[in-house]
Amino acid sequence: MKKQIIIIHGGDSFDTYENFLDSLKNWEVSLETFLPKKDWKSSLQQELGEEYEVLAPRMPNKQNAKYAEWKIWFERMFPFMKDNIFLIGQSMGGLFLAKYLSENKFPKKIAGLFIVAAPHSQTKGIGSFDLSSSLEKVWEQCQNIHLYQSQDDPIVPESEAQEYKKAWPDAQLHIFQGRGHFNQEDFPELAEEIRGN
Repeated sequence: MKKQIIIIHGGDSFDTYENFLDSLKNWEVSLETFLPKKDWKSSLQQELGEEYEVLAPRMPNKQNAKYAEWKIWFERMFPFMKDNIFLIGQSMGGLFLAKYLSENKFPKKIAGLFIVAAPHSQTKGIGSFDLSSSLEKVWEQCQNIHLYQSQDDPIVPESEAQEYKKAWPDAQLHIFQGRGHFNQEDFPELAEEIRGN
């Protein structure tokens, strides 16, 4: 039976609709902004091979994400999920998984939780994704947690990964240099960690 992986992508969130519109008007763009992108989330299936099934749902309105909307869409996947699932969240996706698992009982056994460059509490612009005061329920549901952070991330500071590490002292923290916000074509270290579980 194939091992299943779910990847929740990143996004942006705003406190008001006016702030969202302001961001759209003032966001610095170039031609590359509008070109198709290939990244590790789209190549992970190929890197892991046929023993794995990688699901990567498009979460609602990632440019102005709302936690309640993402929660509904995430729960629509439950009938298709298998036990011993791997959950991966990058950026806002990692924050979403931390928040969801801290507030809800997940219906399947989690083999591993991988949080990549996720904001915690010090990064601005997390809107309705603010975390509960305790993340203990996350650890109760999965004791195999990996945190990935690059020291040169221009969006999420390394201190955010350290906040997660405080909540889960036994989580494995992987610190990199030169990876920015992990917008890269492949992520061999992540694939290797998944294979090892």
